[in-house]
Amino acid sequence: MGRELQCRAESEGKWHKGKALLETNEIIFRGDIRLKIPLASLTSVVARGGQLHLKWSNDTAILELGKHAETWAHKILHPKGTAEKLGIKPGLNISFVNMPRDQTMQDARATAASFADKQPLKNSDIIFFGVATADELTKLEKLLPCLAGNGALWVVYPKGRKEITEVQALNAGRAVGLYDVKVVSYSSTHTALKFVRPKDKR
Repeated sequence: MGRELQCRAESEGKWHKGKALLETNEIIFRGDIRLKIPLASLTSVVARGGQLHLKWSNDTAILELGKHAETWAHKILHPKGTAEKLGIKPGLNISFVNMPRDQTMQDARATAASFADKQPLKNSDIIFFGVATADELTKLEKLLPCLAGNGALWVVYPKGRKEITEVQALNAGRAVGLYDVKVVSYSSTHTALKFVRPKDKR
């Protein structure tokens, strides 16, 4: 989800100043104390008076988020599906390159105006490029001529593998003139890193 706010957090009866981050799978608070709350573990999420009241297992916490409390509660209680997080919606030209035939591909095929799962389409609004090792990132530049001016190129790579890291994927995209804007959990095993062209190159 990628939201972060400076705020106060209450834990075990004490208030602490710091920064709260609402990520795809967890809430993180960094300050005088550190909290890491998996969203899947939450048993109660209530926004009240500018505060976000959280309960999980045998613990509780309160985040003072002001006008953002209700927004955070809604996002926690009604998370986006993978396809929505990846920008897949009707009417787009979508290409999958070196990607598994999974549910996300099926969703894209069903909604796209044009779809390809081998060679990328010209003027693709979205290209998903699957890589298993850092060496495969050298093929990234060859996809650029097929990417629409304001299109998105997602690099999808395995989580927690020494053969390829987030830093290597970031560097590869930047090296071909792209700008990284978002990271999404593509699946339980893979991460998706979104790149776009700089505004003056679209």
